[in-house]
Amino acid sequence: MGRWSPKALWRAAIAAALAAAALVYLLQGGSASPKYVTAPVTRGAIVRAVNASGSVNPVVTVQVGSYVSGPIQAIYADYNAAVKQRQLIAKIDPRPFEVKAAQSRAALANAKAQLLKSQADLEYKKLAYERNRAMVREGAVSQDIADSMRNAYKQAVAQVALDEANIQQQQAMLREAEVNLGYTNIVSPVDGTVVSRNVDVGQTVAASFQTPTLFLIAKDLTQMEVDTNVSESDIGAVQAGQPATFTVDAFPNREFEGSVQQVRQAPITVQNVVTYNVVVDVANPELLLKPGMTANLTIVTARRDNAVRVPLQALRFHPSARDHAATDGSGSIDQRQARVWTLDGRKLKRVAITTGLDDSNNVELLKGDLHPGEEVVTDEIKPVKSTNASPPGIMSPPRMRGMR
Repeated sequence: MGRWSPKALWRAAIAAALAAAALVYLLQGGSASPKYVTAPVTRGAIVRAVNASGSVNPVVTVQVGSYVSGPIQAIYADYNAAVKQRQLIAKIDPRPFEVKAAQSRAALANAKAQLLKSQADLEYKKLAYERNRAMVREGAVSQDIADSMRNAYKQAVAQVALDEANIQQQQAMLREAEVNLGYTNIVSPVDGTVVSRNVDVGQTVAASFQTPTLFLIAKDLTQMEVDTNVSESDIGAVQAGQPATFTVDAFPNREFEGSVQQVRQAPITVQNVVTYNVVVDVANPELLLKPGMTANLTIVTARRDNAVRVPLQALRFHPSARDHAATDGSGSIDQRQARVWTLDGRKLKRVAITTGLDDSNNVELLKGDLHPGEEVVTDEIKPVKSTNASPPGIMSPPRMRGMR
């Protein structure tokens, strides 16, 4: 047996190393195995909700205006003042209306005096008519004189009726003047809190064409409502009585609770976007919520407590064709049913499930061979294909310089 040359020994060592690397590569399957991302099946609440933004407002807000015109003489209530029903909160200068009321009283007195005069005249003309009628029967006066006296009597009766009607008219005008005089006292129509005051002492109120708003009074600030607009795509799930929660910027770490009080039917269209007004009632016993605050609202349209939950991403997972063909342990499956995949060792197993309520993260499991704590596949990490001719992890041997 001849001795090996150093060159031959070197080539034999390289060949043995390549053979060993190839053997390892083949034993590992000839390529890197795919890896999968899994997530557990859990038990808990599934909540479907509609998100919107709106503004906080009092349930009842009363605009207090003025029926008559004139300068403001005094103001008795300011911002945030608590007022009672019929409480005097402002006063318009009453002197012009007092003058009109005095004129109406004088006109009424004049009408009553005129009635007394007409009644006295009626009595005289009645007596004269009766006297002349008797004298006609005796032939002392002509029938024409008797008819003239009868006509004068009838006119006196009509004058009394006219004076009585004039008294009623003057009484109505007096009541009108007194009502207008009463309107110079601006009173609160409800128990509440002054939210806004729009006038000052000395300012002239003109109520000729439109009633000016002097005060804005919130009836009860311990009960508020959130007015929000919900898009037409979500409004079908919103109903009266559903629970709602919201936050405001003033208290970002506090969640306020309420319920849907009304879903209004009138559509609101802005730039071809249709929304509907939803009113949410909320209690405000601590008076933390103030009118006009912006509320970030969440309306709970459906809820399942203590439900078995499957990640939604697991329903969207589709294995590659190779893995699908290699692993199918569930038999025939109705394609209309949902399905997820679990790992059986290094193989995928398809599991048919029936789903219920879902939210943005999970779906309710109604039927299927899955249990809380079991892992389901949500994604696949595919191996990176090598562009080298050599197996992964094996580098081509360097070229030896000086060897022939």
